[in-house]
Amino acid sequence: MLNKKQIRFCLDEIANMFPDAECELTHRNPFELVIAVLLSAQCTDALVNKVTKELFKKYKTPEDYLSVSLEELQHDIRSIGLYRNKAKNIQKLCKVLLEEYGGEVPRTKEELVKLAGVGRKTANVVASVAFGEPAIAVDTHVERVSKRLGICRWKDSVLEVEETLMKKVPKDEWSVTHHRLIFFGRYHCKSKNPNCPECPLLELCREGQKRMKNRETI
Repeated sequence: MLNKKQIRFCLDEIANMFPDAECELTHRNPFELVIAVLLSAQCTDALVNKVTKELFKKYKTPEDYLSVSLEELQHDIRSIGLYRNKAKNIQKLCKVLLEEYGGEVPRTKEELVKLAGVGRKTANVVASVAFGEPAIAVDTHVERVSKRLGICRWKDSVLEVEETLMKKVPKDEWSVTHHRLIFFGRYHCKSKNPNCPECPLLELCREGQKRMKNRETI
């Protein structure tokens, strides 16, 4: 496990690599962001953006999503994985927004997680990106990078990873660290082919050092 000084070094180096990291899901308001993040489960942001480009022209309000049949909405998002279930959740979510929140997206994580299809990760993303609330959303990239670097333990659950990062990263850096870790995992420390040879964190990364040794023995 990395100590406080080593974690600071990692955060600073990743910040140097991806100073402009931000949410890559295209959206114009909190409502579109909720829909986009819901659609992004087990799916790439690039594909979601491709689908929402047309989707957000047709559907602009919760009422719009409820004015069509479930089958029509499913058809409009059919290229996205789990589209049947996601379409159901979108309509359930929109119904609750209208009935309980006047059609507006609630601002707190506690209220967001009660919405259909909105888990802890989605709530953190929306609270952070849409409303500026400090949060660290743990997706596959954040989890992988945190464990590879030794900031968290391999056996940690997603919730434990989130809690550990919240303890070890200054609160005013939570949101930007979330985006930077995603970029680092998406474009550098990839799942199948991490760029260990050119990584500025290699000297601290036991996982990377193991991979480099394995390369040398092949």
